[in-house]
Amino acid sequence: MSASLATELARTFGPHLEALCARTAHALEKSGFKALLVHSGSLLPVFEDDRTYAFEVHAPFKVWVPQAEAPDSFVYFAPGSRPRLVLNQPDDYWYKSAATPEGYWVRHFEIVSVPDLEAARAALPKDLSGCAYIGDEFPGLAAFGVAAANPRALIRRLDYARAAKTPYELSCLREASRLGAAGHVAAAEAFRAGATEFEIELAFLRGCGQREQELPYNPIIALNAMGAVLHYQVLQKAPPAERYSLLIDAGAEFAGYASDITRTYAADDADFAALIARMDGMQRALCDQVRAGVDWRDIHLKAHALTAEVLRDADLILCSPAEAVEAHVTSVFLPHGIGHLLGLEVHDVGGFMADAEGGEIGRPEGHPYLRLTRVLEPGFVVTMEPGIYFIDQLLKAARADSRAGLINWSRVSQLSRFGGIRIEDDLAVQAKGVENLTRDAFRSLAQG
Repeated sequence: MSASLATELARTFGPHLEALCARTAHALEKSGFKALLVHSGSLLPVFEDDRTYAFEVHAPFKVWVPQAEAPDSFVYFAPGSRPRLVLNQPDDYWYKSAATPEGYWVRHFEIVSVPDLEAARAALPKDLSGCAYIGDEFPGLAAFGVAAANPRALIRRLDYARAAKTPYELSCLREASRLGAAGHVAAAEAFRAGATEFEIELAFLRGCGQREQELPYNPIIALNAMGAVLHYQVLQKAPPAERYSLLIDAGAEFAGYASDITRTYAADDADFAALIARMDGMQRALCDQVRAGVDWRDIHLKAHALTAEVLRDADLILCSPAEAVEAHVTSVFLPHGIGHLLGLEVHDVGGFMADAEGGEIGRPEGHPYLRLTRVLEPGFVVTMEPGIYFIDQLLKAARADSRAGLINWSRVSQLSRFGGIRIEDDLAVQAKGVENLTRDAFRSLAQG
């Protein structure tokens, strides 16, 4: 961590925690509770084995403390009091216990070290009958005597507020973008050098300096036609017979906050490289649409209108852009949503909420996979990820219905070996305009 970042985090964490305490106190009052107990999560055992899966800390816990390796720990908060971190540090020689925390955030908490769940309960107030609990309902939770476990009304209030990021959270997201961009630069270099999918992932990990389990999600690293598999999960260790393209969707994490970045590269085909450049221009135009007060659904629909223009320019459709949208031809090539909220989780919570009280904002008809429907507000962080793909299942369905005559099938056949194109940036909504965390990160790396 650079000295300037350390200074920024130290400056902004206190106000972040104050804001978090205030909104939590409000949510507790509205929901009829006096305190909150948040569990970090438990180690989950592998079926019929004594091993566990890699630990992933729960988002409602890490919004309080950037403590990633702390299974069976708790944050306790009662309005008017300093938050308490009950840190599980078992006396164990099989595995290393969570390190004693230090750094910019520690002084804001009362920190109690405990060896097990029984000691954790003893480190909490004796009477928890007015306390709401959020987390895994582990064996022994009943003995804690909490008022309710995972009350939906309270969780909804807390999730709704999480969409607007504090200055501290934005600093963490900027650093996550910087780390992710560094990984992408290394991955692109590996691709150009002829690396396999597996080797490209190793280059990404070295570039951002993180283990795979530290990343916010498993990277999508797809060579050639595998770029048409939206969440491609295979890392081939053998090189393909021919190299056409790379689609890489991969992010990094910092202090619990994620980046989510996608880039597409052509090996040596000028035609496909030109199509990537055309998509990049479209993506930038969509980024320019992002600002406070804009309905995200309108941006999604605008993306389909622009996609139709790209399809026409690439000679992939035999109709006008307007007809392609009307006939749902664009959905053959762009089947997913244009983006989502980003923060403590990659697909962060609260994307459909009408307000903190209740109600959902529906998706536009014919767009079932959109993950965000809210009007944008200052502090929201969203992804912008248009794409066009040559997906066998969707193309087969279109060829069997009324859309068959609207698609240039010879051109589809020519481009199918490239799989698809996706370009994704992370954007912080401001009162006026938008901050492109991803493009800024790549630019700063290029400048040294």
